[in-house]
Amino acid sequence: MDPTGLDLPPLAAAFVFGLLGGAHCIGMCGGIMSALTFAVPPSMRSPARLSGLLLGYNLGRIASYMVAGALVAGIGTLVALTPEARLALQALAAVMLILMALYIADWWKGLLRVEALGRRLWKHLEPLGRRLMPVVKVPQAVALGAVWGWLPCGLVYSMLAWSLAIADPWRGAALMGAFGLGTLPALLATGLAARQLGALIRHPATRSLAALSIIAFALWQLWTLLPVPAGH
Repeated sequence: MDPTGLDLPPLAAAFVFGLLGGAHCIGMCGGIMSALTFAVPPSMRSPARLSGLLLGYNLGRIASYMVAGALVAGIGTLVALTPEARLALQALAAVMLILMALYIADWWKGLLRVEALGRRLWKHLEPLGRRLMPVVKVPQAVALGAVWGWLPCGLVYSMLAWSLAIADPWRGAALMGAFGLGTLPALLATGLAARQLGALIRHPATRSLAALSIIAFALWQLWTLLPVPAGH
């Protein structure tokens, strides 16, 4: 069994969770992406420039996710000093995935309370982001994206709980990187495709299916943590 308690490749699973969380990403970050785009002077809004800026924003955002994953997983190495502690962290990660699923499907918004924990940090970082605007160059976009990546987000926090359970900084960073890449399609789509993709991802049926898939995965993860009866 994988050291994380998962039989499925963790990076692939994290990427899929990023895709399934697209509805939340569009709702939370889609407006930010649009605002940043319209902040660019009209004379500088060429397709090539806008594409470069969008990629820059997301490169910086994913880099921040990876840094956070490494830091949290580093803490996990200190916590998971015993097999019992590691099992507890893995159970916590599974529970956070279930909460994430309920959040995505709009069945329960308890993760908003978790997001509140990150607002204190965000109050200190938000002014840094404002100083970088308006963004007209890719390096600016990368820097702003790196700040934006610390925006309080229950979806990200759920994945960080998984990084904590992994208790390996390199793998924690890779896990968050895979998750970030999974969120890219929803945030990079433009024009008519963006409207169509947004409508599909935000549809209640799509969100419910995504949530049920995540819940099934999390319950299976918890099942793998149960002790095997003697004689089996």
